[in-house]
Amino acid sequence: MTGHRIFGTSFASIYPLYVAKAERKQRTRAEVDQIITWLTGYDAAGLERAVASGVDLATFFAEAPAFNPDAALITGVVCGCRVEEVEDPLMRQIRSLDKLIDELARGKKMTAILRGGGGGR
Repeated sequence: MTGHRIFGTSFASIYPLYVAKAERKQRTRAEVDQIITWLTGYDAAGLERAVASGVDLATFFAEAPAFNPDAALITGVVCGCRVEEVEDPLMRQIRSLDKLIDELARGKKMTAILRGGGGGR
């Protein structure tokens, strides 16, 4: 596989890190799941299958049922990179998800995280 090594990392190895980050900040797995489903279009069963099957991030995003068009509204810095300036489409999707999880951990309201497109907290 060409590209960054993160592309070949399994989603199953990243997902628990997202959950742990959220839970350390008194947020929940359900909120992490809500963010992932909003961004990718996976439903709960599809998300569980992706974790259980061990697909890599490239496959996880390639098979996303409906990547949210409002993902273009995700801006800011994550891992030292401005999300909106990332040129590689897959890396931008990964960084977008990272940014949303960071916002959750920082205590942002779910409606703001989901760019006005989802209720909660």
